[in-house]
Amino acid sequence: MNRNSRIVFGFILSLIFISCKSEKKDDAPKAGGKAGGGNRPVQAEAFIVRAKPLSESLEIPGTLFPFEVTEIRPEISGRVVALNIPEGSFAQKGALLVKLFDGDLQAQLKKLQVQLQIAQKTAERQKELLSINGISQQEYDLSELQVSNLKADIDLTQVSISKTEIRAPFTGRIGLRNISNGAYISPTTLVTTISQVNQLKLEFTVPEKYSEAMHKGRQVSFTIAGTDQKFNASVLATESNIEATTRTLKVRAVVQGKHQLLVPGAFAKVALQLGKNDHSLIVPSQAVIPQARNKSVIVYKDGKPNFQVVATGIRDSSYVQVLDGVKEGDTIIITGLLAIRPDSKIKLVKVQ
Repeated sequence: MNRNSRIVFGFILSLIFISCKSEKKDDAPKAGGKAGGGNRPVQAEAFIVRAKPLSESLEIPGTLFPFEVTEIRPEISGRVVALNIPEGSFAQKGALLVKLFDGDLQAQLKKLQVQLQIAQKTAERQKELLSINGISQQEYDLSELQVSNLKADIDLTQVSISKTEIRAPFTGRIGLRNISNGAYISPTTLVTTISQVNQLKLEFTVPEKYSEAMHKGRQVSFTIAGTDQKFNASVLATESNIEATTRTLKVRAVVQGKHQLLVPGAFAKVALQLGKNDHSLIVPSQAVIPQARNKSVIVYKDGKPNFQVVATGIRDSSYVQVLDGVKEGDTIIITGLLAIRPDSKIKLVKVQ
């Protein structure tokens, strides 16, 4: 590169350097202009704290269950000789559902009954002999002992015979039959199920903080899919402890009345009325800012925000009760909460 070319090249570089420097100077006011824009007031909506009746309601899922449900299984092993399981129909308490073979037990019972008759006659004769000192007291006592032993054996055999009969433990609807006539079954065999469906139970869980409100006798209402009709239930009992993983308490209630629409296993929406106050200071739920140890709201005064710690009470779907921290007539910011800082300027665009 010759000397003239170098001079031209250096001149071009100088022009580029001066141009870049002027662009930086031009950008500086623009950046300053953006920084100045941070002082613009934040546009927000507000709410005037007022008093009104407020009630806290909670809708939680529940499930309907039969009042009683039992799996029917035999106590002993044996062959089925009679079967009377009306699938899907009702069976009365004590009705014979299954009969197992008991021929050997019946024969043993007859044998013991004959032996008992002979032993009783022998005891009667020895009693007469004892009265005339024909035998000793010990011989008579042994004959009486024989009679007592045979009676005990008969009772034991009758109990064994009763185990060959499977009867309905309560009045209820029979489920599906799992065996056939002639099958050999054991205590592990599921014969069928029986459910007491003329009375239903409702089970649901409530958060830990509402556990004290779930006392025995409390009335709850619920609905099921497919109908808007409301049904009532009365709390029967609660679990003895709160579930550690979910922090909830299981509640069991008894459905009041009989309803054709209610089917065991159905999903239910339980509506709980957990609190009511006829004169509550309220703010919209979105106005409350949750923090690590407390809750706060932003009170608007003279165009500036004031972060105020509050204590809250009951709530519904839109409002929450404020127990302490604000008073009636205060203006509370309800929008733009994340953009507001203690030194922010606020411009209200709407006041509810």
